[in-house]
Amino acid sequence: MYPFLRLAYQGIVARRMPPLAPGDVHVSHHVCWPWDLDLWWELNNGRTLTIFDLGRIPMAIRTGLIDMLRAQRWGLTVAGSVVRYRRRVRMFDRLEIRSRLLGWDARFMYVEQAMWNSRGDCTSHAVYRSAVTDASGIVATERVRAAMGLSGDAPEMPGWVRDCFAAEDRRPWPPEMPEGA
Repeated sequence: MYPFLRLAYQGIVARRMPPLAPGDVHVSHHVCWPWDLDLWWELNNGRTLTIFDLGRIPMAIRTGLIDMLRAQRWGLTVAGSVVRYRRRVRMFDRLEIRSRLLGWDARFMYVEQAMWNSRGDCTSHAVYRSAVTDASGIVATERVRAAMGLSGDAPEMPGWVRDCFAAEDRRPWPPEMPEGA
């Protein structure tokens, strides 16, 4: 089940924090609970993505994105992600998530997140390609930025992020999968 209570708590905390400018880092704190574990008694890889939500959505609150989405009656979706898992997270481990907007292009916003344990080790790292949507589909980031009152050029994204999503854009869709037996 989605951790709605944890999300509500993180939302309340975020609304009490000062606003963030695009590119500033939002820091949130979490605990790996027993219901976050997989069969090997470590943080489930899918639950890792859900816990990243608990950092990304409050960051969007602090930047004013969530309020603007409500005002415009727009939505927000993940259009792709790249995740690297490097350290095990065990039950009751305390975690810090650092989230920031890396940049944007004409259609997508790119968000970077890293999860750190209490020993200072980065346990996982993700980059998300997100889009704002309306009834017609994806809303151009220029419109999103105008609705938020933002100006200026997009920051230069790291080459590995550009390369990664350029490769993703070449990936066939729908997938070329043989039928199962």
